[in-house]
Amino acid sequence: MIVENCPYLRDPRVRREAKALCAAGHMVSVVSPAEGGRPWHERIDGIAVYRFRSWTAKGGCGGYFVEYIYAAAAIALLSLIVLVREGFDAIHVANPPDAIVVMMAIYKLAGKRIIYDQHDLCPELYAAKFASLNPFVYRLLLWLETQSYRLADHIITTNDSYKKSAIVRGRIKESKITVVRNGPDLQKLPLTDIDFELRGKAKNILLYSGIIGSQDGVDGLCRILRRLRYELGREEFCCAVIGDGDALAHVRALAAELHLEDNMWFSGWIDDSKKYLRYLNTADICVSPEPHNGYNDRSTFVKIMEFMAAGKPIVAFDLAETRFSAGDSAVYARPNDESDFARQLATLMHAPALRREMGRLGQKRIREKLAWQYSVPKLVRVYDRWVTNEIDVKVPPDSPRTSQHTFAESSEIDANETTISV
Repeated sequence: MIVENCPYLRDPRVRREAKALCAAGHMVSVVSPAEGGRPWHERIDGIAVYRFRSWTAKGGCGGYFVEYIYAAAAIALLSLIVLVREGFDAIHVANPPDAIVVMMAIYKLAGKRIIYDQHDLCPELYAAKFASLNPFVYRLLLWLETQSYRLADHIITTNDSYKKSAIVRGRIKESKITVVRNGPDLQKLPLTDIDFELRGKAKNILLYSGIIGSQDGVDGLCRILRRLRYELGREEFCCAVIGDGDALAHVRALAAELHLEDNMWFSGWIDDSKKYLRYLNTADICVSPEPHNGYNDRSTFVKIMEFMAAGKPIVAFDLAETRFSAGDSAVYARPNDESDFARQLATLMHAPALRREMGRLGQKRIREKLAWQYSVPKLVRVYDRWVTNEIDVKVPPDSPRTSQHTFAESSEIDANETTISV
């Protein structure tokens, strides 16, 4: 399994996929960026993890290109090391970037299977991140995505919007695509402790968690909170911003510029999942401020389902996949209307009974439809068909085999693993 843009222990999707496949009897190796203090190679829960030193280039789009070239070279080297030391029958490539799939396709000459796990729509992600869109770069990203679709033996997508893109834009047959949704692990969410330090910061605790990039709308969240305080007169709140990313410095500066020092608290990235769950349990309202665009409208945010699993009401912009995930556990502001978002927050702050009901509906939706346990059989069937050639294998949703895969992770929460969304 290859992931370029996130360390293994910080990527909940890749980590859960690796553990599910390992529990299903596959021997799994992972290549990912390094994380502070971890060795370049170790075994975690029976999975061989190989790491390359991450390097972040500066300079906008050109910097990203140089960064990806470096990462591609490191991944190519480590894939050869894994081939010699561990051996493999299939390469499971998570994007971005899609160039990794094209590069790894050389292994098809040696009879290896390629599973393309599409985490992001890279052309739309590029358009969302950069205000000045270079037509050549955009067309290149479309070409790389198309080649990834065509070179893969099978495609995994996170939702039906991405599946539709593969069918329409990539001209891929539906039989070549499997939707494996992100979802929380129900065994890791019963913790109900709260964080008393955070609880003491204000009467109403709001919470954002995840990557803080230019496409994630945290700068917009600052403007929303300013409207909430200075236009709607709601001062009795503190918004905890949990996470890190290349836009964090800008967001912190913007919060100070808007005089929100008393209303926003930045924790940074939290690797201790127990601590993260304490913060999540302390929140009264969770926020998902991603603006409407071609990328966010079609993307599934893991944070949304973590909020739901914790029984928290959500305020979000009205995005197609966000609405599919959250259902009645969220209230939806008009797309990109920051004033409406602030009004929705103000309404929920003074409606505790409504918040409790929304939280109950979210937990019910997770338990009955969106938990990770419902995705595991679909992932395993992809490997049964395309790697082990067990084409007719069927895994009933309530079979003991499914239960084994779903709850393979230890009931103890590893302090080194994070549940923060990507």
